Formats: sequence, structure tokens, C-alpha cells
Amino acid sequence: MISRLNLYDSKGNKINMESIGLFGLKLRIPSPSYTTVTETLDNGRTIILDKQLNPRQLVAEFMTLSNDYRDSLRLRDELYELLGNGDEIFIIDLNVPGKWWRVILEEWTPEQASRRVSKVDLSLTCMSGLAESININKKKYSSTSFDYKNGGNQLIDMTKQAETEITFKGSSANLTITNKTTGDVWRYNGNTTELEIIKLKGVQAFKDGSSIFGQTNKKLLSFAVGNNEFSVSGASGDFELTISTRFYFL
Repeated sequence: MISRLNLYDSKGNKINMESIGLFGLKLRIPSPSYTTVTETLDNGRTIILDKQLNPRQLVAEFMTLSNDYRDSLRLRDELYELLGNGDEIFIIDLNVPGKWWRVILEEWTPEQASRRVSKVDLSLTCMSGLAESININKKKYSSTSFDYKNGGNQLIDMTKQAETEITFKGSSANLTITNKTTGDVWRYNGNTTELEIIKLKGVQAFKDGSSIFGQTNKKLLSFAVGNNEFSVSGASGDFELTISTRFYFL
């Protein structure tokens, strides 16, 4: 039997499910849902002020094959040991390659279907509500204007996607990075030398590992779906700007 689902631990290492007789059958993914913030106007009309994507409750259907009932109990205990540490895991539907879901495993109990077969439905919570590209996309640029393509179907927001990083290496004065597509502008009110590295990660900004957030304009860069047009000013001489991120899918 071939498993249609793969599991990975919190560090991205594949879990060898077949070694304990666990085979993935199907991943059930619910539609997106939202929590909305509304306001009612004097004329009675209600408007939506904001909406937030809710966590999504996935269900992964598995089965186990054992030699007999006693062996099925051994497999059950191995599953508890393997998956019961409370850490985040990743799940991939092999019919949809290239992306996975970052999930938390909720309470679950194997159901004995026969002396050799058990059904295992894993309840999984994806807190972000989004699938992610398996690989981190890394692009390097050395010109003052360039295009960057967000290959997902969701905005990349550095306040939410903490793995996204932008680094700049080179000499500069009042370095400014602008995403003309979104209108986002980030600026550092200081200087860098040829070998110094600026890193933007989440809401933080560093120069050679030390925080420079207070010396910036305290703004963040985001990436719209599709093509993003960037410009860099304040750099002097050769430089290297690197964007590292996953892509995100609804």
C-alpha cells in the first residue's frame, strides 16, 4: 500500500510512517472562514472594518496494518510516542505537491476496524489558516530596481510570516527600500559599510546582529500577490539584497 499523505516533524524531517504500518488515505480541508469587525452607522447600514482569517480544522485520514490485535496495540503506542509530544508538525497531500500545512495535532483515538486494520483520523489545527510552500524561496539582487514575484495567492506580511527575511549587504547612507506595488517604504537613518549586513525579519531590524529598529522609520515591507516592483536608494557601490520567504496559499 502506498501512502497518499506525508508527515514531517517540527524541524521539517520526514516521519517514516510506513515503518510502523501507518498509511495516509485522505486530507480533508475545510473552506476558509473569517472573524469580522463591523460598525453600524447612524443610517442603520453596517460596514465591515476588518476581517481576520480563522484557524482551520483539517482532518487527515490514516489506517494502520498490523499482524494481529496485540500487534495493533503496539502500533498504537508507537503512534502515541511518535506524534504525542505536542509539537507542530507538517502534513503534505501528495496529490498537491509543493505545499504543506503547518498544524497542531489535537486529541485522537485509533478505531479498531478489524483484527489487523485500525482507522486513525487525526484532527489537525492550522493556526494561520494558510498552506505554505515547502521550500523557502530565496532571490538575490544587485541593482537599484528589480521585480520580485510572490508565487502564492496571499499577501506576504512580515508581521505574520516571521520566516520572511530581507538582507542588505553593502555600503549605504540613509538606505531606503521601496515596494512600489504596495506603496511600502522602509528606511534606515544611518550608514553601513561594505561588509555590514542589515537584516529585516518580522517587525525587527538588525545591523550585524544589533537592533536598529529605533533608527528606522518603523515601517514594514509586504509583498502583494504576483509581481512586485522594488527600488533601492542610498546604496553606494556594489551591494547584494536578498529576499527569503515561503509563499502562502488559501
